[in-house]
Amino acid sequence: MLSSAEQWLIDGSLNLKGPLAGIPVSLKDTVEVEGYDSTVGMSTHAGKPLAHDGNTVRILKDAGAVPYVKTNVPITLLSFESTNDIWGETSNPYNKIYTAGGSTGGEGALLALGGRIGIGSDVAGSVRCPAHFSGCYTLKCSTGRWLKTGVVTSMPGQDGVPAVYSPMARTLNDLTYFTRSIIQMKPWTYDYSCHPLPWRTDIEKEFSEKRNLRVGILRTDGVVDPSPACRRALEMTESALRHAGHEIVEIDPPSPYEALCLASILLYSDGLQTVKSFFRWGEWNDRGAAQMSFYFSLPRPVKYLHYLWVKYVRGDAIWAGLLRNWHPQSGYEIWQLNAKRELYKRKWFEWWEHSGIDCLITPPNATPAVPHRGMHDACSSCGYTFLFNLLDYTAGVLPVTHVDKMRDQLPGDFSLNSLNGIAQGAYKLYDANAMHGLPVGVQVVGRRLEEEKVLAIMKRIEEAMGDNAFPLLDID
Repeated sequence: MLSSAEQWLIDGSLNLKGPLAGIPVSLKDTVEVEGYDSTVGMSTHAGKPLAHDGNTVRILKDAGAVPYVKTNVPITLLSFESTNDIWGETSNPYNKIYTAGGSTGGEGALLALGGRIGIGSDVAGSVRCPAHFSGCYTLKCSTGRWLKTGVVTSMPGQDGVPAVYSPMARTLNDLTYFTRSIIQMKPWTYDYSCHPLPWRTDIEKEFSEKRNLRVGILRTDGVVDPSPACRRALEMTESALRHAGHEIVEIDPPSPYEALCLASILLYSDGLQTVKSFFRWGEWNDRGAAQMSFYFSLPRPVKYLHYLWVKYVRGDAIWAGLLRNWHPQSGYEIWQLNAKRELYKRKWFEWWEHSGIDCLITPPNATPAVPHRGMHDACSSCGYTFLFNLLDYTAGVLPVTHVDKMRDQLPGDFSLNSLNGIAQGAYKLYDANAMHGLPVGVQVVGRRLEEEKVLAIMKRIEEAMGDNAFPLLDID
């Protein structure tokens, strides 16, 4: 796209008096750009350049930004590893044995390696895990705050857990400036799905200056406890906030496990039939997505027997509960699931109102980056991010520290066999020695449509870290 970017600068396609004048912006592969494919990592979409710019590219050009590259994604978009037959494998900038995350993994890698600003999408952690894995910054917006049309997806029509397009950046200042600039461009005049909600400078100022924040801390989702490295990053953040005079509140919110089970069924309510309809014979599939597809294809009596075996013979109620309703849902069942989703969101609303907290801090994931081909084991270990997609809450991720092979070892009495099946899949991949030096982040969560607040609090956290703030990858 570099030649096209140069041409846009020459022919006046870019508004060089806009708030993003001359700033290069990278795009997830799925974003529609005139003259270029949006492949979603699938060969069926290759060789089909788009006839027009999508709305995201239109608003970028009107703001003066320079879209200059598209970045890699997983085939299906349902993985934390960005690999496909068309563009190959994206590796972690810190350690090529590990992934850069997904589904916006190419963005995460590029930003860590010196890119400035990018755009990705998130349906279960797809901008937040790449930021956590690769050591950059992101803000998962709530639906209606960022443009969503003018893109290609692997799951058209899926709205049980809506995907959200969101900004990413190498630095927090860039992330905040970019988010503010796009919202000040009135995205609702480009995209019918955007709320006519201007940037609220008063809220940004309030939480930039509030003397004492009240911060809830979610130490575990009750499914996969955070690994030593991720727990240490959370505790470092907690300690910095306490030292800065803020209040840390231990919380007991509505069950995150309930959200994981509900969101998983809603996201895959068609049994992955839509995703599979785009595959060509012999095309490579991500191991995690392939495993889910295989399970959906089994006869329901076989799956029910497996559920009974997991629950009563293996004695694993957590894993069994997730498997119990993994089958294509009928229209009636989808309505029932939607009702359960709304009830769950109401529980969280009432809990937060009563708690009086300003935000939450949580791990972004139970482990740092997973190794290549690791999604076969870790495909269900996304509870810390998926929860806030279901709730449609605003959630940002900022890097905090790196894995340390001396401080982040598993305890001597650790037993993999004592864990539930989901946690076993995650911890099979945890190795502090091999992971030494990988980035580790923390997630900052506000309620729905609280982008200004979350960005302001992320800044307060980074300031509180002081000399212990995360050093960006040296690219000189």
